[in-house]
Amino acid sequence: MARTRPTVTDLQALKGKRQLSKLRVFSLEEAEAAERAGIDIISVTYDMIFDARFRDAAPTCFVIPGDEQARMGATTDEILRTAVKLRAASADAMYCSASLQTIRRLRDEHIPVCGHVGLIPAHATWTGGFKAVGKTAESAAFIWKQVKDLEAAGAFAAEIEVVPAEVAGAISRRTPLVMISMGAGAGCDAQYLFAEDVLGTNRGRYPRHAKRYRDLAAEFDRLQNERVAAFREYADDIQSGAYPAREHIVGADADELRKFEAFLASQP
Repeated sequence: MARTRPTVTDLQALKGKRQLSKLRVFSLEEAEAAERAGIDIISVTYDMIFDARFRDAAPTCFVIPGDEQARMGATTDEILRTAVKLRAASADAMYCSASLQTIRRLRDEHIPVCGHVGLIPAHATWTGGFKAVGKTAESAAFIWKQVKDLEAAGAFAAEIEVVPAEVAGAISRRTPLVMISMGAGAGCDAQYLFAEDVLGTNRGRYPRHAKRYRDLAAEFDRLQNERVAAFREYADDIQSGAYPAREHIVGADADELRKFEAFLASQP
């Protein structure tokens, strides 16, 4: 049966019924692979959404663009203006880790918003840096307050990042928000990883919650070595005279060539 692109209502209706899959992808090729693999939700860059080829690559994935503007300190009006353009370009929702005021403004314009609780990279200084949040009763209660604030502001979903699984599960069961787990266990409504971690192309540190399913970095290294070898052989052939060979050049008729040489000889 052909898959159709889900709506916000469809995702909400699946809460508690099955786990959704979410990936952050960085190219049209990865978006197409996510589509063909049946991934439910993808996070993409703004540039990808504005690429006319994007929906041909991923026609039925629910798409939530990332948080590029908020990370750069954009104002509420700027975020709203961009969100309207993203929706017009086929985004299904807007990820936003900016203020509750901004989220309310987006919701007032009927733009579905996915918020963020727990470890929020852009705001990590307030929770002690890049580490788990919610390991104490006090900090777990803080996450619960974040979720309730997002509910009140009109968000439909929230990413919950690097929070103890028991805490995340307890919160997910008590909120209507679609809770998207990044390192917060299976008690949420969706699981979220970056394509670079899944594919093994991440050259840096792999987070605890990441799972590598392929080692494409090794394949890319092999291909790069092949490029270097091919280029070296090409340069060597030029020096030795092996390239260009007869089959690589266009010949001229002998009579026509003699006429041309005679013409050159006549020139001053």
